[in-house]
Amino acid sequence: MDYRDTLNLPESPFPMRGDLPKREPGWIKEWEEKGLYKRLRDARQGAPLFILHDGPPYANGKIHIGHAVNKILKDMIVKSRQLEGFDAVYVPGWDCHGLPIENAIEKLHGRNLPRDEMQARSRAFATEQIAQQMTDFKRLGVLGDWDHPYKTMNHANEALELRALKKVMERGFVYRGLKPVYWCFDCASSLAEFEIEYADKKSQTLDVMFPAADPGRLAAAFGLDRLDKEAFIVIWTTTAWTIPANQALNVNPELEYSLVDTERGLLIVASALVEKCLERWKLHGRVIATAKGEKLEHMPFRHPLAHVDKGYDRLSPVYLADYATAEDGTGIVHSSPAYGLDDFNSCTANGLAYEDILNPVQGHGVYADDLPLFGGQHIWKAVPAILDALKAADRLVDTTTITHSYPHCWRHKTPVIYRAAAQWFIRMDEGEGVFTDPAQKPAKTLRQIALEAIDQTRFYPENGRIRLRDMIAGRPDWCISRQRSWGVPIPFFLHVDTGELHPRTMEIIDQAADLIEQGGVEAWSRVTAEDILGAEDARHYTKSTDILEVWFDSGSTFWHVMRGSHPAMHHDSGPEADLYLEGHDQHRGWFHSSLLLASAIFGRAPYRGLLTHGFTVDGQGKKMSKSLGNTVAPQDVSGKMGAEIIRLWVASTDYSGDLGIDDKILARVVDSYRRIRNTLRFLLANTSDFDAATDAVAYEDLLEIDRYALARAAQLQKEILGHYQVYEFHPVVAKLQLFCSEDLGGFYLDVLKDRLYTTAPKSLARRSAQTALHRITHALLRWMAPFLSFTAEEAWKIFGSGDSIFLETFTTLPEGDEALRAKWTRIREIRDQVNKDIEAVRAEGKVGASLQAEVTVAAQAEDLALLQSLGDDLKFVFITSAARAVAGDGDLRIDVRATTHEKCGRCWHHRADVGRDPAHPELCGRCVDNLYGDGEARAHA
Repeated sequence: MDYRDTLNLPESPFPMRGDLPKREPGWIKEWEEKGLYKRLRDARQGAPLFILHDGPPYANGKIHIGHAVNKILKDMIVKSRQLEGFDAVYVPGWDCHGLPIENAIEKLHGRNLPRDEMQARSRAFATEQIAQQMTDFKRLGVLGDWDHPYKTMNHANEALELRALKKVMERGFVYRGLKPVYWCFDCASSLAEFEIEYADKKSQTLDVMFPAADPGRLAAAFGLDRLDKEAFIVIWTTTAWTIPANQALNVNPELEYSLVDTERGLLIVASALVEKCLERWKLHGRVIATAKGEKLEHMPFRHPLAHVDKGYDRLSPVYLADYATAEDGTGIVHSSPAYGLDDFNSCTANGLAYEDILNPVQGHGVYADDLPLFGGQHIWKAVPAILDALKAADRLVDTTTITHSYPHCWRHKTPVIYRAAAQWFIRMDEGEGVFTDPAQKPAKTLRQIALEAIDQTRFYPENGRIRLRDMIAGRPDWCISRQRSWGVPIPFFLHVDTGELHPRTMEIIDQAADLIEQGGVEAWSRVTAEDILGAEDARHYTKSTDILEVWFDSGSTFWHVMRGSHPAMHHDSGPEADLYLEGHDQHRGWFHSSLLLASAIFGRAPYRGLLTHGFTVDGQGKKMSKSLGNTVAPQDVSGKMGAEIIRLWVASTDYSGDLGIDDKILARVVDSYRRIRNTLRFLLANTSDFDAATDAVAYEDLLEIDRYALARAAQLQKEILGHYQVYEFHPVVAKLQLFCSEDLGGFYLDVLKDRLYTTAPKSLARRSAQTALHRITHALLRWMAPFLSFTAEEAWKIFGSGDSIFLETFTTLPEGDEALRAKWTRIREIRDQVNKDIEAVRAEGKVGASLQAEVTVAAQAEDLALLQSLGDDLKFVFITSAARAVAGDGDLRIDVRATTHEKCGRCWHHRADVGRDPAHPELCGRCVDNLYGDGEARAHA
């Protein structure tokens, strides 16, 4: 007889192969058709809120693997909080204004489009990009309110952003000033600190001589009666293009400076640098006098090209400044106040009027036509001409090429400069703003408020705190105006003579917001000064064409989204969001701008916690780039392997550092996925005929090993939920894989198979095992649901009683007692040793499968008691045909020998009672009892 049909062999519609690329889209479709996200909200109505506010990706281009990491991390956090019982709200959003979209429109439709046409085309372009990106994000299994995302270009959000600006103004933080700001020629606009990155740049260094304009006064400063030669002060710079705009020189008041006699004249440099300078210049010289820098204050020198063109015939006075050091160069810094913040502050502090600051560099990087010698030339291309002019004038001492770290535009990857321009700023420190409401002005500066807010914020990982604090502590005032078209307008009218704002500015902001709320930013572009101010006032005012920079857009979303377009997604008190989550570059981006604006408006941060993740790199740790051919497109991986594999890769990688990905790494992830899926399939198959309502065994009646398995699962769940609490996923994946392979596959399920397959279908022995498996499966599906979302949902349809795993909460598991866990932990250790010894005997060819072996374990009292407590069930733990424990007097001693008994044709155990029942000559006694009698009794395993 074939006894296979008498075994309880597992069956399940859950396939071994996931076939993820084909099946995942079906789950996404079902989630959408059934309105799963809305049902999640309904299921948690009244529960405590958890708000993860989405940092908006920019609406331009296909998503890349970095986007996938970001969105999947957010999704895992939201789902884990949902399973904890929170009303975990997630509204995806998009950043829609800004220069990259304008650039795309210019490439498609040409430059110099009318402002309203540029805005209309930009809005349409952003809409197309959002639709494409939304499809890709959904494909990753991300659950969210996709029917109602937020977009910074929505009319209501644009309007509320203006009202946020008004709030910041009322609190006294906004002012207009002429200051050097980062300027990108490709953007033709100012940039914020957030938009700067550093890269290597080749520059020409130059040492330039400025001739003394009052030799007698200079001699006195050095304690000399007179000077026998022409004297020069020598500067060193890497920005030759700033020399035409020089207006001053800076020395350190505490440094000592030397007057050095050389064949080029008397040269002034910092004493500590004399030897290096003479070597660099290939000159011989001797120091004839020294003086402290303070002695040179207001000493006049002439521009090095003063005798070449009368346009440069001006004085460069010496000012005292701590930023002049003896670390390199000459210890003297030349000052072009339009092109350096320190220079600007030094010159204006010494009385230079704003209107007297020379600013010949135009917005596109070309010198004004009226600049002597170099007018009409682009500053980078003019450098050789400037060097030639200085050399011809006998004012160039030395020049060489260096490579150094230099600020670049993070969009165009091109060098930027500091350039003075009239801009709108948010003030970080003391000072008055425009239209300040004295009743609303805080007692502390914005910098102080923001730094205190950082102390109240949780950081994941903690080192983010120092990074953000350092950036806030050292940052300059925030330039919030841009000279572009596609963005939220700064609705100001400036007096044509004084530059002062119209006295009704605060009312006009409200008026502009009302217009924009109805017709978008395009509506404001169409109105004229006459429409707003009336014909008489309009003659005296010009309408500003500046827009708010894009970081103001996204940084104010806590106001115009969470308290505006999506009012249900914020906490009523305290910070609006529980968590902001982005890449670590956002310490100087979205985290930064959001902190400053919330501090300006509310005096606190908009978030309770900040989580940062690293960047994606290839398997060798190299930055991804199309030119290197090492990019990994999430669309390709989803199409070939399934989005589930991307999700598992994200979850299993420590996101606090860079995340490596390539084909080999993904292949390992696929193997891990298969192991988890196979374990899950075993659990589902062996509980397929189990109805918890009628078949479950009470905890106290469970077999001992089943109670232990539940206690081990409870212990693991406690660890997993602890990791989820602090947004750690890779330890969850690692522990889940270990649980599947070691606790389940390597031990519990291995031991359990005999009882599951051979005992009577409805026996206590089998139902006890199924009760434990059923509860473990409930827990396992919930543990994996945040990251293996498709697989958990697929399994839940077979296993669960509800429509979706995500509508559930984490289950509770009986923890057992410490003695139970300790006992079985030791039994497993002994079992591992037994298995090693069986393997050694198998290697000698004495036994085949472990059921062909009989084992005797000699153990000391404590171990002996553990083993003997299992009685005859010990053989099931060892998966041998016979096992016994005897007293030993030393270390554990294991004797493995081949059985001499016949093999049962049904359970494959070798037993002395095989064939004793003449009606069933191929069966052992327990199989006969399990099939035709009362069934065997099991107590432990």
